[in-house]
Amino acid sequence: MPPAVRPPYGPLPVLLALLLVLAGAGPAGAVERPVVELSTSQAGTGGSVTVSGSGWRPRALLTLLVCGQAEPERGVTGGTNSCANADGRAVTTDAEGRFRRELPVVEPPVPCPCVVHVATVTGAGAEADAALQVAGHAVEPLPADAAGGRLSLLADTRLRGSGGLLTWFGSPPARTLVVTLGNVGTSPVRDPVFQVGTSHGVFAPEWQEQRWRGTIRPGGKARVELPVELAAGAHGDYTVTLKYGGKVLAEHPWGVGRPWGVTLFWVLVLLVVPAALFRAALAVVDRVHPRSPGHAARPARRMRLPAARGSAAPPWFAPEGDRSEARRP
Repeated sequence: MPPAVRPPYGPLPVLLALLLVLAGAGPAGAVERPVVELSTSQAGTGGSVTVSGSGWRPRALLTLLVCGQAEPERGVTGGTNSCANADGRAVTTDAEGRFRRELPVVEPPVPCPCVVHVATVTGAGAEADAALQVAGHAVEPLPADAAGGRLSLLADTRLRGSGGLLTWFGSPPARTLVVTLGNVGTSPVRDPVFQVGTSHGVFAPEWQEQRWRGTIRPGGKARVELPVELAAGAHGDYTVTLKYGGKVLAEHPWGVGRPWGVTLFWVLVLLVVPAALFRAALAVVDRVHPRSPGHAARPARRMRLPAARGSAAPPWFAPEGDRSEARRP
């Protein structure tokens, strides 16, 4: 029997299906990063620039700022203190994560190089920068240490510490953020300035700059400890964020218990104060209107039966003298 002949186009449908799957997996698996574009790369003070972006979260609220001492590759090295915060603008992305907004060009509080810094206000953090030359503004080179030294997280973060009796009565909760960082750059990082932010719910973090004293050599690592403190009476679910060089290094959740001591204090106040006021009012009334002796109970009067006129009183109702006379014959 001659061998069976296989159809020449048998594997073709299988190959086409495999190619379609691979082609579809590429765009679906790709993660679109936020992008910021400017209508012009140079503008003078008093002018404006059109800022457009794509790849952002739909219906997200963003802030647009002109910042100094920053580059798109490194971010805003000095944090928002290097930005013209008073002249910033806000914009909300559309359903596709795009936006377009006019931004006035102003001089930032620090020298250039400058960027237009765009960041989310609520929800998951995201940011992007676009280079902008502010005509007439001073330009200074960025620190050499920051250019070659880059820090990266090497171990999981943790919060050290616990609440005490004072925290139970509304004292500000405090912890210590402990992280292990490594220098993956080519130059040492000396006395780095970190930004520690605390956020509650969907609100944006409140940043505080903290300087860590020490040097991290290229290829070396260091254990960094930074204090974190909330406002008095704070409670709920918080998130502690660590940022360096405009980039987020670590995030750690922080659940803060309710200060029940404050509630107990107000409950006692509501119970004790009215009782004390009531007793004080009674004392005042007794002092202003004291009780007189006439209010005491008077002895009951003897009841006398009326005697008929012209008839002699019975001997048992007569006085002692009359009784003796009545007994005489």
